[in-house]
Amino acid sequence: MNFPINPLSAALSAIQSMSAQAAGGATASGAVTGQSGGSGAVSAGSFADALKSSIDKISDNQTSALKEAHAFEIGAPNVSLNDVMVDMQKANVGLQFGLQVRNKLVSAYNDIMQISV
Repeated sequence: MNFPINPLSAALSAIQSMSAQAAGGATASGAVTGQSGGSGAVSAGSFADALKSSIDKISDNQTSALKEAHAFEIGAPNVSLNDVMVDMQKANVGLQFGLQVRNKLVSAYNDIMQISV
């Protein structure tokens, strides 16, 4: 079973939209409007905005997981251990995804910088 994780799906859709914009930018401008109208994946935001929103979402998930863990430690009646563990794992998966995206971006940057002109 595959359950979508919000930061992952948001980052994936942002990457796909940036890919569609990049592919459209290499061709005529008419192809850009045709791709954005047909797929619906291209958004008005920039890659930096998508990256920042993904990082903010990862940070928010970690913050809320830590707050929930603290509430469980204090003994709040409405917080169960199962919820704490699931939220901590979601935050960890989001962080690991963010690290992998960063590693890929750095690798791509290094590859581009090594291209001789």
